[in-house]
Amino acid sequence: MALTTRLTWLQEKLLQNYFGGKKFSLLYKASVHGFSTVELLERCHNEGPTMTVIYSGDYVMGVYTQESYQERKEVSIILFVLQDTNISKCKMRLLIPWKSDHSGILQSCEGELLINFERKNVKVASKIIENLGLPQNNPISIQDYEVFRCEGGFNEIILYRVLFCMLRDSLLCTLRTHKPYGDLVPQVRILLLGPTGAGKSSFFNSVKSVFRGHVTCQALVGSDTSGISKKYRTYSIKDGRDGNFLPFILCDTLGLGEEEEGLCIGDVSCILKGHISDRYQFDSMKPITSGHQNYIGSPLVKDRIHCVAFVFDANSVEHLSPEIVVKIKSIRREVIKCGESHSTLNVELLKFGFALSDILVVSNYTSEWELDPVKDVLILSALRQMLWAADDFLEDLPPTEEGRCIWWCRSSKVSTTATWLHPAWIYWIPGSSLSLYGLFPCD
Repeated sequence: MALTTRLTWLQEKLLQNYFGGKKFSLLYKASVHGFSTVELLERCHNEGPTMTVIYSGDYVMGVYTQESYQERKEVSIILFVLQDTNISKCKMRLLIPWKSDHSGILQSCEGELLINFERKNVKVASKIIENLGLPQNNPISIQDYEVFRCEGGFNEIILYRVLFCMLRDSLLCTLRTHKPYGDLVPQVRILLLGPTGAGKSSFFNSVKSVFRGHVTCQALVGSDTSGISKKYRTYSIKDGRDGNFLPFILCDTLGLGEEEEGLCIGDVSCILKGHISDRYQFDSMKPITSGHQNYIGSPLVKDRIHCVAFVFDANSVEHLSPEIVVKIKSIRREVIKCGESHSTLNVELLKFGFALSDILVVSNYTSEWELDPVKDVLILSALRQMLWAADDFLEDLPPTEEGRCIWWCRSSKVSTTATWLHPAWIYWIPGSSLSLYGLFPCD
């Protein structure tokens, strides 16, 4: 019978990276071989460096040691806890029993850790529990445990990072040279929508960080449950510090809140159609109207939203309130009605009716000091999908809509005649050094 680990792909990669690029080979699985310390030591005898992984609740606890399980001896270990994508650890000495000891117990020399595989529990000193960020409940129950032989080292992790760096550079080149469909707009507009605190502003900061070459934070982010973004912001991003603007604009909004809190659903249609300008101050109690001073009466196609990205926190999406779920579904219907393409970031469930192909997994830069090529690839891959979705929207525009897309023609020359420039007419005012962009139909 082939052994299969309970570790997810992401958990396994995180642990491999954490312990120096090791390759894991599963030697022992309690649910298959039995909850027996004697049997464990028999199978793992003289196997070299090992990692014992204990599954309990919604986190993983483990013991890593560079030394083999041999005769009764003391070994140096790393006691670690993996919660979500965070790993915490502490070092200690562990006393390994052998065949003559049938107690079924592994115990640290100072008594702060006691693992009883046969009774399926772990006792940890309160100070250690606090340092590892675990809930104060003793003993910790064991649902299952596995032992891995740890092989290899830094050569594999170096190759792994090199491959991701190459993929990141390829994606950067693709995004830098992207041309919106038909040259209808200079930059596609991507609207970020989602619950308060889901990571909309963090995604913008992450995208900017990748193109800037270091972690940066232009849009304010934080842990305030009421959200940080209060204004509608349109962010253009330069390629590097002094480079050209990239072919996309990320639009950030007020988050969706409970009941009447957060972004007003009535404002969504105005945003999608390009009626709201940059830095518009949201008011959840007063939807924007045509009489508002920031209202754009006749938006061009370049002012419209071309792709909507719904942003969710994968750790909390299952706990969204019914009110938020209703809001999101209502907004999604409005997005479909307006014809925009859409994607979802960070979401693990299909509860809102999104297609599986539209779901993109991203890890934002929130507390890191340095860029990570793996994070970069996830961020850039998601952004590429959004640009493709925006192209689908632009390709689907009717001809009369395409005729509203002139943006780049500026001149100090004076002309007294109208000049044809596909896909619309542009008209120069006689005697003026400024150009007006005409909205005349192409036909």
